Amino acid sequence: MSAFPDKAQVVIVGLGGIVGASVAHHLIERGWTDIVGIDKSGIPTDVGSTAHASDFCYTTSHDFLSTWTSLYSVDFFDKMGAYERVGGLEIARTGDDAWMEEIKRKVTSGKAFGTNVRLVSPSEIKEMFPLIEEDQVQGGLYDPDAGLVVPRSQALSGRLVDMGVDSGNLKSFANTPAQSLIVEDGKITGVKTHRGTIMADHVVVCAGLWGRLIANMVGEDLPVMPVDHPLTFFGPFNEFEGTGKDIGYPLLRDQGNSAYMRDTGDPKTTEGGQIEWGYYETTNPRMCHPRDLQSKEEARLSPSQRDLELEQVIEPLEKAMELTPILSELGYNETWSFNGLLQVSAAGGPSCGESQKVRGLWYCVAIWVKDGPGYGKLIADWMTDGRTEIDHAGIDYSRFYPHQMTEKFIEDRCYEAAQKIYFPAIHPREPYAGSRDIKRSPFYEREVELGGYFMELGGWERAHGYAANEHLLEKYGNKVPVRENEWDNRHFWRVSNAEQLALSEDCGIINLSHFYMFDVEGPDHVALMEWLCAAKIGGDNNIGKGIYTHFLDDEGNVRADLTIFRMEDRCRIVDGADAGPRDYHYVKRIAEDKGFDVTVTDVSEEYTTIGIWGPNARENLKRVVSDPAALDPENFPFAGIRNLEIAGKKVFALRLSYVGEQGWELHMKYEDGLAVWDALRAEGIMAVGVETYANSRRLEKSLRLQNADLLTQYNLYEADLARPKVKEADFRGKEKHLEYRARDKQPAMLCTLVMQENTDASGVERFPVGAMPVQDPVTGKTLVDELGRISYTTSVAYGPTIGKNIALAYLPQEYCEVGRKLQVEYFSESFPVEVAGVGYAPLYDPENAKPRS
Repeated sequence: MSAFPDKAQVVIVGLGGIVGASVAHHLIERGWTDIVGIDKSGIPTDVGSTAHASDFCYTTSHDFLSTWTSLYSVDFFDKMGAYERVGGLEIARTGDDAWMEEIKRKVTSGKAFGTNVRLVSPSEIKEMFPLIEEDQVQGGLYDPDAGLVVPRSQALSGRLVDMGVDSGNLKSFANTPAQSLIVEDGKITGVKTHRGTIMADHVVVCAGLWGRLIANMVGEDLPVMPVDHPLTFFGPFNEFEGTGKDIGYPLLRDQGNSAYMRDTGDPKTTEGGQIEWGYYETTNPRMCHPRDLQSKEEARLSPSQRDLELEQVIEPLEKAMELTPILSELGYNETWSFNGLLQVSAAGGPSCGESQKVRGLWYCVAIWVKDGPGYGKLIADWMTDGRTEIDHAGIDYSRFYPHQMTEKFIEDRCYEAAQKIYFPAIHPREPYAGSRDIKRSPFYEREVELGGYFMELGGWERAHGYAANEHLLEKYGNKVPVRENEWDNRHFWRVSNAEQLALSEDCGIINLSHFYMFDVEGPDHVALMEWLCAAKIGGDNNIGKGIYTHFLDDEGNVRADLTIFRMEDRCRIVDGADAGPRDYHYVKRIAEDKGFDVTVTDVSEEYTTIGIWGPNARENLKRVVSDPAALDPENFPFAGIRNLEIAGKKVFALRLSYVGEQGWELHMKYEDGLAVWDALRAEGIMAVGVETYANSRRLEKSLRLQNADLLTQYNLYEADLARPKVKEADFRGKEKHLEYRARDKQPAMLCTLVMQENTDASGVERFPVGAMPVQDPVTGKTLVDELGRISYTTSVAYGPTIGKNIALAYLPQEYCEVGRKLQVEYFSESFPVEVAGVGYAPLYDPENAKPRS
């Protein structure tokens, strides 16, 4: 072992697992030459999840980023000669029609995100997996790229570390736990261990189950938590004796029973001669805070392997025996069986990216083996370039609100996530049940009285519609179809569409308290925002205006979509609840990196917002403001901002619309919100749920949503949001932006698709939710542009004014033609769509006359 170093470019805490080893490998690939890796125990790990992982990989997911990391990882394992691509089956049992529908949905998602998954019949399943009872299954899917990391991910981790050490770019130290992190002036400067202190510019935490404890050293937490995963073994199983194989049959998932099984190959291989059956508990998952993990010396097997009682899984195991009777014929290997700890997330994805509090401190935690190398590449690219090949908003540690990093929240949400690892299927609009009512608007109780149908975003309770408006269905019911399919109707309220139609005939108010707002002030506030924004921010003419703009990354692609209120002494950024925290931390970091003299302050909970829109918005608003003439068009231009007074309260108004109608956003102090709401309601103005704003009318107006339609894989021209002229001032991404502008045509364009027929094979009208592949109806293949980007719907909603299902999707240039006939796939059934617009193309009020009226 080399001498313990006193400095390095990067220290990786937790080098011994597949994640830490992958981060080191990819950093070296990107040119980093001075890396030190430490681990609390052996390298490769003998205590972490990698040490006991089942090591199998499926590529299917309902999330593009997860699919990408899995596909990348599978190819990486293969290139390393460490992968058996035996394929993987997932079955639906006879009588379990609901799970068969989920399998069809998985195949559809697979086509949307670039996998090779396909549906298979019971006879095909039996042929590939002879151990199964054919009459017990009604169908399934087959993933030809699924397989097993061999001989183990633990061994591969060791190989990657050895390669790094041999290259001279990595120094590795086992049995060297991090004792503390050294932070100076908000920046990481080193790591203390019992061997000595290493000064470093960057520290990457890949400590898996113990990641939260490392984050705690700097006063942060990670919203992840370990959970028991029962793993049982049965044998002897000698079907592949003498073959030398680590696995013989394809993998098998029985997710309707929250279980999987696989053989372990030749008895002479690492774990050979057995059947492994694993289960995820759906009712009472056993969670464990990392501070309660046993030490290596205390644990019977290891800190990440806890004792298993067979009674814990007897009911699902008996069901498994019905499907695969061999489990009842073989002996139960009690000494091999255990509860393996793995991590689940409280917020729908891992914790990755730079710390919110400490510059240069990075996290890469809650990653499973199937995604390890993919995340290694993402972190290495992120640290090197400041961006990644694909949009990483869904995993960025900066996305978390403070309330999401409290112990109660983490425990509640992780418990809920652990209940749904395999079963039941998670709906695209699925709300969490735990840790709700964290943030309420000042008029929340009024909404409760109206019978609000609440969902949550960023901790805010948002009514998507109101029971008090159900009477509107008597008038508009013929324009608001009943959603007969339960999945399509789940977490949707029909009254929402009726509210939209009523708003467009009169006027309505919408609770927008979820807006994330932060102020940028100080001597350089205009200069900073000028550098960050594609739109012009500076100049006296912009004072008193609301400026819709975007942040670009260094590749000129879309990183943020927001509105800036240009005031005399500051810029107020008005952002979405989903993207707001990331943009807030991003602005702070850029200011620091480039030396701008500014103060950035989160004011989200100090203010609240009400939208008032409709053809009668001005007339209604005039009745409650102290100066009605101030609302006249000549006094209040479109996109202007003005101070008003309502019910004796100061209101900061922006004349803009996200619902395609005349109206204003009304911003006020949080404590003044109730008085303003009551004043508007006293005039008889209807409360309208946020569904109109967030989905249905947004799609009718061809409006884009950050982190859904606007992604860092695409540029502003492809999204058709670029301004007619490029401003003179320099801004981030300008060089690439000008390069894209010079193209004759973009490789892809964000287009509006309208479903021409939505009746499925059983005669039921469908109203899609979630991503769907966009396909050529002649070939049936999912479209792919010249840069290799695959076409899938980024947003979809039924538009009651248009009377059609509407979707947005990036299409390759050769398909960007109004009237072009294409198809989408939904639950493995094809539906015809037509390109209704290329680029920004509102279907409702195409000339945008209504908002400017």
